[in-house]
Amino acid sequence: MQMIKTNHYNIFFFSQNSSLINKFISKNKYSKVFILVDSNTKKYCLNLFLEKHLNKVKIELITIKNGEENKNTTNLHSAWIKISKLGGDRNSLLINLGGGLVSDLGGFVASTYNRGIDFINVPTTLLSIVDASIGGKVGINIEKLKNQVGVFNSPKLILIDTSFLKTLPNRELSSGFAEMIKHGLIFDKSYYENLSELKKIDSKLSTELIYNSINIKNEIVKKDPKEKNLRKILNFGHTLGHAIESHFLSKEKSKKLLHGEAISIGIILESYISYKILKMPIDQCLHIKKTINNIFKRVKINYEDSRSIMRLIKFDKKNKEGKVLFVLLYEIGKIKINVEVPKNIIIESIEFYNS
Repeated sequence: MQMIKTNHYNIFFFSQNSSLINKFISKNKYSKVFILVDSNTKKYCLNLFLEKHLNKVKIELITIKNGEENKNTTNLHSAWIKISKLGGDRNSLLINLGGGLVSDLGGFVASTYNRGIDFINVPTTLLSIVDASIGGKVGINIEKLKNQVGVFNSPKLILIDTSFLKTLPNRELSSGFAEMIKHGLIFDKSYYENLSELKKIDSKLSTELIYNSINIKNEIVKKDPKEKNLRKILNFGHTLGHAIESHFLSKEKSKKLLHGEAISIGIILESYISYKILKMPIDQCLHIKKTINNIFKRVKINYEDSRSIMRLIKFDKKNKEGKVLFVLLYEIGKIKINVEVPKNIIIESIEFYNS
């Protein structure tokens, strides 16, 4: 077992069966234990979790549909009602078993039901393991705008079992890998270089690489838990990435992008903007583009897409006094926050991606 300490909770790594959660529930004498899953984790992960990590505990199951479009007020309200009807009180525990949708929405459910109940995150996707479940941000989307309503609140613990990665399609694994690339770009050049040399992304991805990615995010969050300054660097690739993700959420299912797919585009765009604004070395910019294009399928962004994306970046949470503010790179591992970028440079970055 490995463990990472955060400011408010511990992250535990297990590959074998564990009694950790059983002991935690017994120690805290919870009146009710709820598990939140989406339709995918119910099918592929729930039984594995119960067999390996939770037994002899009566649980109540709450299921929501999978997909980022379901991180909304409808499912938030539905979860509150189900917990209430099943007798949930302030001494209840909610276990979030799933990807970013489940940890984000579940954490917000727990933070607000009865003015707050305890919750545990058990991430089952690479994205949630290295990013979404860690850091204490919970919330929902409104009108397809990413994470517009939420709070900062931490789980009591996080249990990471990388055997869940075997349940994922390659597209989901690649989506999580985008956040790992980001961690290297903003914090550790040698880590990024190690990631860029991988020939394929699959469920056998090195536990050490995953551990390093979590450590990077944790070190940043510990120094700035409420995102007043340093933590903003975790938004590299996300100003345009979130706008792209929101734009494609409105498309038919075949054209929707996973979070990491949208962020991978955002990373290329914001690397180009870094080259134009902060004089990031062009060879680094081109290397980032090549690394990402080796992993992700190219998405054509046309004129109408660009117009929609430009409108959507106005809703980014880092904006201040109507100004769209970016996180940019001087070079890999050296970053600047709160950078205002002219519209024509943003349009150029999309042309660079499409080229």
